[in-house]
Amino acid sequence: MHSHLLPGLDDGAETVEQSVAMLRELQGLGLRKLVMTPHIMGDFYKNTPEGIRAALSALQTAAKQAGITNVELQCAAEYYLDEWFGRRLDHGDELLTFGGTKRYLLIETSYINEPFNLAETIFRVQSMGYQPVLAHPERYTYFYGRFDELKKVRDNGALLQLNLNSLAGYYSSGAKRVAEKLVDAQMVDMVGTDAHNLKHINVLRDKTLSTEYLRKLLSMPLLNSSL
Repeated sequence: MHSHLLPGLDDGAETVEQSVAMLRELQGLGLRKLVMTPHIMGDFYKNTPEGIRAALSALQTAAKQAGITNVELQCAAEYYLDEWFGRRLDHGDELLTFGGTKRYLLIETSYINEPFNLAETIFRVQSMGYQPVLAHPERYTYFYGRFDELKKVRDNGALLQLNLNSLAGYYSSGAKRVAEKLVDAQMVDMVGTDAHNLKHINVLRDKTLSTEYLRKLLSMPLLNSSL
C-alpha cells in the first residue's frame, strides 16, 4: 500500500519497463496486490488523479503483456503536507485514497522539520471523512527522542505505516531504532515497501526478510490483509 512503481510520475520508476521489472520481483516475493502511491507535492510533483490513473492503466496493460496476471494493481497517492495540500482541502479537490469505504489517505511530512499544524491537519482530514495514514513515521528525525509525541499522533487518530526496509537499517540507524520501538509498542498499523527502484526490492529480499523484527511485525494484526 506504499510504493512508487507507476512510471514517469515521481522519483520512482522512470519507464514502463522499469515498472514491469520491479513488479516481477515483487511478484516473486509473493505479493498479490499493490496499491501504488506516487508523490503529490506542491510544485515539485504536480500529479493529478487523472494522470495517476493513466499511468496505472499503462502499467496494467504492460503487466498483462508481460504475463503478470496474478497481481492486482491499484493506485492512490502519497500527499505531502504543504500549503498546496491545504488548498486541496479548501477547494474540495479529489484525493486518491485506498481501502474502499475506509478511504485511507496516505500522508507524509518533511523528514527534518515538524509541520506546525500536523495535529490540526490530521483532525481536518478525519472531519472530511478520510482515515489518515502517516507514511514511514520512523524516518522523521523531529520525532527522535520524542516517542511520546509519536504515540500522541496515533492516539489522535492517524494510523502509522512502517517502511519494511527500516528494519534492516537501510535508511539510518535512527530509523531502525524507532521502527523496532514501534513494533515493540504494537503501534504499527500497516507496512509498505516504499519501493522506488530495484535496489529497494533487493534490500527487502536479501536483508529485511531475515530480520527478527520482521517476524515480530508479521505476527501483529496489520491492516494490509484487509485492503
